[in-house]
Amino acid sequence: MKRTRRTFSLGRWGKGILAGLLLAGGIHLPAAADQSDTTRVRVAMYLDLGSTYKSTTPAVTLKTAAAAEAGFVVNSGLEPWLQLGAGNTARFSVNGYKVKALESADWGAVSAAVKKLQGTTDKPVAYAADQAAGGTLYRVYTGPYASAAEAQKAADRVSQTLSASLKGAKAEARGPWYVSAGSFASQSEAVSLSQTLNAQHAEAAAVMIGPQQYAVWVGGALSAAEQAALQTELSGLYPAYSWAPVNETVPALLLHRDVTLNLDAPAGVDHYELSGEGATLSVRDDGNSPIQVVERSGRSYRGDFEISKVNGQLALINELPLEQYLYSVVAGEVPSSWPQEALKAQAVAARSYALYNAGLNKFKVAGLVDTTLSQVYNGTEKEVPSIVQAVDATAGEVLTAGNGQIVEGIFASNSGGVTADSTEVWGNVNPIYSSVPSDGDESAQASLKSWYQVLLSNGITGYVREDNTTLNGTTPAGLQKLTVTTSNVLVRKLPLIQSEVDPVAKLNPGDQAIVLDKVPESSSYAWIRGPFSSDELVKSLKGKTTTEAPSSISNLEITQRGPSGRVTQVKADGQPLEVKYADSYRSALGSLPSTLFDIVQTGRYTVQGAGGTTGTGTATSSTSILSASGKTTANGKLVVMSGDQTARVVDTSNQFVFVGRGNGHGLGLSQWGAKGLADAGYDYRQILQHYYQNVTIVKE
Repeated sequence: MKRTRRTFSLGRWGKGILAGLLLAGGIHLPAAADQSDTTRVRVAMYLDLGSTYKSTTPAVTLKTAAAAEAGFVVNSGLEPWLQLGAGNTARFSVNGYKVKALESADWGAVSAAVKKLQGTTDKPVAYAADQAAGGTLYRVYTGPYASAAEAQKAADRVSQTLSASLKGAKAEARGPWYVSAGSFASQSEAVSLSQTLNAQHAEAAAVMIGPQQYAVWVGGALSAAEQAALQTELSGLYPAYSWAPVNETVPALLLHRDVTLNLDAPAGVDHYELSGEGATLSVRDDGNSPIQVVERSGRSYRGDFEISKVNGQLALINELPLEQYLYSVVAGEVPSSWPQEALKAQAVAARSYALYNAGLNKFKVAGLVDTTLSQVYNGTEKEVPSIVQAVDATAGEVLTAGNGQIVEGIFASNSGGVTADSTEVWGNVNPIYSSVPSDGDESAQASLKSWYQVLLSNGITGYVREDNTTLNGTTPAGLQKLTVTTSNVLVRKLPLIQSEVDPVAKLNPGDQAIVLDKVPESSSYAWIRGPFSSDELVKSLKGKTTTEAPSSISNLEITQRGPSGRVTQVKADGQPLEVKYADSYRSALGSLPSTLFDIVQTGRYTVQGAGGTTGTGTATSSTSILSASGKTTANGKLVVMSGDQTARVVDTSNQFVFVGRGNGHGLGLSQWGAKGLADAGYDYRQILQHYYQNVTIVKE
């Protein structure tokens, strides 16, 4: 297969026209990974690493399909503390700084408070605390927070949110410091004492401190000093018990009855709050039955789960066999109906990516996350025979470089007809990622409709889909006219159905418009974005350039492209918009699908005069064009017609439209391109060696 470089050329503006995010920077080569059947990967689902990765929740709800157990690893083996029956639902959280938002015996007030807090950044958990003499107190908490100071700030926010419910009272910060009443022979004894203490409005909980070992804790104090004061107070009130400060380094599980999940009635589920510095709770099922994570859209996952505290927040890690992980990843990345050879190529690339990043351990407690920051991982919901077949057929196969090290196997949704060169994304040369043609990408729009760009009688421009109209005649200038044939035809801002974006107009049968252009529906192959005003671009650029961007933009131009034609430099009013990596222009310029684009300024035009001379202008309300019948003033909308009988509107507001191809960074395997090659008869090895240069496919 010939590998030639192709430069980007859109021709006239707008005509002919899922990617995982990249590790910022150059290529690193971890040690080759063991590829035996026992190879496992660790995938973070909830984790707070600040700017590296942040996905948080106050608690996770696990539903077991088969019997499971939870406990702590001791001497390389699991010491089970909890038995979870088949069909069991349990919630888990981590002890830390939090806010006690509300305490009340009125379930209606508690339910209303939880609903209010769910709409804020301070997510709630509600517990039912039974009292010895009967009756139930409900306590609502938010958090955890990284520090006591953060909890204090949150308490102020929560007080404001719940001002009506609190009736002058204030939410209070709580900490991870407790005082213990001692050990008890059974859970029922511990629960009985906690109920007695709750009746006195002490925040007490029965606690599991080992297999079949229990205690009662009262807390939580914000500091060791508060803990000592609490111990003194409790010793005076309840001298029969041996009150002692809790050792925060020892693993423990605070036992709660959680009433957060059903706000119509206080039906509780078991909730286990993990305490202990550095403690990690493992949840393992019987056999290989999946476990459902309610907070992850109710998806089910194979393998084991780990719950721990990282940077003050709950961390949830799914650890499972590599090949089972790939059943989900490949299904999440490409359609299962694609040819087997394309699915196999994706499987090898995804396996290489997983093992490469497992070696880097970028996410500290896991090598991967379950979002597109790594690879799409949605558990068992998309496991289908065609995907399983492709993964199993390539089991253990990875891409390696000349030194025998695993190649990262980077891939993108659609490279727009030509893949990116590494210099266009990272700024450095890597021979594995050189630009190559990717003709199969165009198939992404094969079944899509075309759209007409139209000019309405009131001067509004937009796009309508071709199947809602019929062409009938031309204007005196030679532009086609169309008539709408169906009801409630929406005129869209872009040639794309966006249900969350209001249409610019609505047409009905018999309504007419002038056709300015015919374009393909925006897809992963060809797309249009905008128009963006100067203010919108300035806002989008804020904080994303290494030097400050202009406060107003009247001219935006591409001044440098890379080997594939991707944009590597943009200037605003003559000033370079410097970004850390060229691929960053995607986010800096309004979340563009790729950097393979042209820029069209709606307020600028070029006029070709006699003798081939040209002139460029910017439309204003006084702009006029000299025609055979005399000067014509723009009056806000100026239609400029080209020699091939297409036209565009020159708008005095001077906005910016981006017209491009491709979706993603464009490095490595193009998923749509792989489908195209598979359709043409190439096998997965040929596909991989086309997109990754100088690699070997090995099975270890």
